[in-house]
Amino acid sequence: MADFGPRRILMHLSEVETPALVIDLDALRHNIGVIADCYRDKAIRLRPHVKNHKSPRILAMQMAAGGTVGGICAAKVSEAEAFAEIAGNVLIANQVVGEDKIARLAALARRVDTTVAVDAGVQIEPLSRGVQAANAVLGVVIEVNTSMGRGGIRTIQQAVALAQAAVAAPNLRFRGVMSHQVPRARLPSRQQRFAEGNHWIARVLEVKQAIEDAGISVELVSTGESWTYDVAAAHPEVDEIQGGTYIVMEVPYRYMTEFRFAARVMGRVVRRLDAKTVVGDVPIDAIGAPNGVPTVDSPEGIEVASIDHHGTVLRGQGVDRLLIGDPFFLLTHQQDVTMNRWNRYLGVRNGMVETVIEATARGCIN
Repeated sequence: MADFGPRRILMHLSEVETPALVIDLDALRHNIGVIADCYRDKAIRLRPHVKNHKSPRILAMQMAAGGTVGGICAAKVSEAEAFAEIAGNVLIANQVVGEDKIARLAALARRVDTTVAVDAGVQIEPLSRGVQAANAVLGVVIEVNTSMGRGGIRTIQQAVALAQAAVAAPNLRFRGVMSHQVPRARLPSRQQRFAEGNHWIARVLEVKQAIEDAGISVELVSTGESWTYDVAAAHPEVDEIQGGTYIVMEVPYRYMTEFRFAARVMGRVVRRLDAKTVVGDVPIDAIGAPNGVPTVDSPEGIEVASIDHHGTVLRGQGVDRLLIGDPFFLLTHQQDVTMNRWNRYLGVRNGMVETVIEATARGCIN
């Protein structure tokens, strides 16, 4: 597996200025290895979702480990642009509209094999016109709405009509179908996970079959994610999953016990309010909290009472052991939000900072 490159330092965690986002290098390698080992002898492949780590160096590790498509999944055009030099191919798993952004998308398609998601007929003509102007060819996949209720076609008839429109449009190449889904159960058992994952994958394959029955070839089925990486592997018609959360993990995914928590935000105690309450120096800007306050990983016996732009209030029986300046570590409840807060991460092993990992795609939101 690829190393982290030349930017190496050696510093004990006790010397780190806080707050800081630290990556457990052994946990990171372990998580990458789980997917690579699972897909090593299978046709299915991982399309790494780079919004989940924002780092070309981590992407290089994923690709070197094996089991990937040799390219990326991106949420935004700017994110794809940041990875274009090392990505063999790109899937932007969102709809792209607006002349300026389509022009950037077309320019990207001239540099690297690029595919974008569509879910409405009105998106086809502007995309076709934009890539024609750039003398480029752009791949198109139809997004199928499954469990999330945001983007994606709602009926099979919509999918067939959209596929027909994409096939007829100059400079567009219809490639297939994609979807993204999240589990309904908060902490699904393995049985629940497989039942629900199979349900949504079957929906996508139903759409694929209908398009093929209309005489249109479907070369790509991109469905599945971290929580269904093994479910999708049991479906021969699924070509790839768009996996990202597994790379550093988050608290809502703790039921995926084969993966390890790799990312933590480190802070220090700056004030004691009473015997059971202290204030730490991690503001909400450093971690985000769209799904609730962070979870304290260590020390034990402490929880986050609140977090705002000034810092974190910590309470619990373990607080009485904390002194001013003592460290604590927080686990995020939505890691892509957390990772996007940082320009760089500190790679740590055995209590020592070994390397700095640049988050080159941080802030790529358009």
